Amino acid sequence: MSTGVGISSCCVSGQIHTGTPIGRVETIGGIQTYVAEPSSGSKAKTVIFLVDIFGWELPNVRLLADQYAKTGGFYCYVPDVHDGDSLPLSFLQNVEPPLKDKEQLTLVDKAKNAAIVPTTLGPWLISHREGVSRPKIDAFVNAVRMIPGTNKIGAIGFCWGGRYAILQAHGQSKDANGSSVGGVDAAFACHPSLVAIPGDFDPVTKPLSLALGTKDSLLDVDSIGKIQDLLAKKTDVPHEIRLYEDQIHGFALRGDFSSEKDKKSQDEAAQQGMEWFAKYLS
Repeated sequence: MSTGVGISSCCVSGQIHTGTPIGRVETIGGIQTYVAEPSSGSKAKTVIFLVDIFGWELPNVRLLADQYAKTGGFYCYVPDVHDGDSLPLSFLQNVEPPLKDKEQLTLVDKAKNAAIVPTTLGPWLISHREGVSRPKIDAFVNAVRMIPGTNKIGAIGFCWGGRYAILQAHGQSKDANGSSVGGVDAAFACHPSLVAIPGDFDPVTKPLSLALGTKDSLLDVDSIGKIQDLLAKKTDVPHEIRLYEDQIHGFALRGDFSSEKDKKSQDEAAQQGMEWFAKYLS
């Protein structure tokens, strides 16, 4: 079963956060990458951020990488795995308001949003399908692994990138030449979208943590239950699933800070990820 056949406007809801990222941009493995490093400069615990459809320049993901570096002591990379083709921030701002405003939309407004989303997202998802994106991500993981001082590597993913974090938890795979590619030591996926059940979860061999919202239209309660059952069978693989009450798709990265409940959920999801990586990247 795959939950990846539908596209929802929840995928593009959320808020742009204020603040000034303090990291720098480098080219790693031929990919433009935002880098946030801890005060120690240590690469012993490295985390790769796999972005949502709005890409590596979204202020939210850079600010979160800064937080992981400063608070958790992780060396963080946010690569442009979309090759400059992320969806524009205007799409995030205009296509759908926060959940509290969404509930007041008229049927006409909802129908308009429902029409805009698939016509915009559909072609983009085809351009950035697994056969295109996974080799880029695998190659980036390999490039990071070769950086002097790098020890264990974690992957954190959001929405579109959440699924690729799960795929990295499969461990290393083989490319067409038989070389080992990709694979991380631990993964954390926040409200992953377009996941295949059971296909994306059966091959998981590395510690995997999931942060899921109870009102995520891309991952319903039935699907979450099936994921829980699949992971429960993996008694030799550390895993956890935390559910965030009343949170929609995107909450861990694009939560509405004007809502105390939404901000609390985003803060707790960030803490969840840092605790997971602190445990399994040490």
